[in-house]
Amino acid sequence: MSENKDNIENGSQSAALERNELYPVFLKLHNLSVLIVGGGNVGLEKLSFLLKSSPNANVEVVAPRFLPELVTLAETHPSVKLTQKKFRKKMLKKRHMVIACTDDLKVNKRVYELSRKRYLICNIADTPDLCDYYLGGIVTKGNVKIAISTNGKSPTTAKRLREFFEEVIPEDINQMVQNLNDYRKTLKGDFEEKVQKMNEITASLKNKE
Repeated sequence: MSENKDNIENGSQSAALERNELYPVFLKLHNLSVLIVGGGNVGLEKLSFLLKSSPNANVEVVAPRFLPELVTLAETHPSVKLTQKKFRKKMLKKRHMVIACTDDLKVNKRVYELSRKRYLICNIADTPDLCDYYLGGIVTKGNVKIAISTNGKSPTTAKRLREFFEEVIPEDINQMVQNLNDYRKTLKGDFEEKVQKMNEITASLKNKE
């Protein structure tokens, strides 16, 4: 009994010491070239996720077959190209990021290995060990965007956090951001002085309790 208790406590301590070391970035996908390998349900999910946040994302989806829903989605986004062919390594040329989501793990691993050789960042669906990045939960309110990551541990938690932030962030926050941007342009002085003034103006946004 004591041994089991020690194991539980050690496990809890290890979990508490764990840290999410991922570095979040916001990519301009209309300026990049994204390749998705796979035209099934997961391919549809990945493409939908990208386009929801970046409607003008420059994406090519490669697969022998495509779900009708994926074809319909691509037809509404001119920046998306569908290529009905099996994956070939030459398809990795002039890419910036890759997503592989076929139902064949061997194909997915091959995509990952070839991508790594070309220094391309790659995401293999449902295979955290073969991911250079994750597609986390995203909240968007006008110019304000929040990315949520659980370090690949719990997509459901990321989803619930996204729903929470969508509720608590006011709809008029975009107007506030625009007003602050306009005000910032009127400020005089060096960079440090401008930062100090903006900090003073936005201090009321912090929870003082």
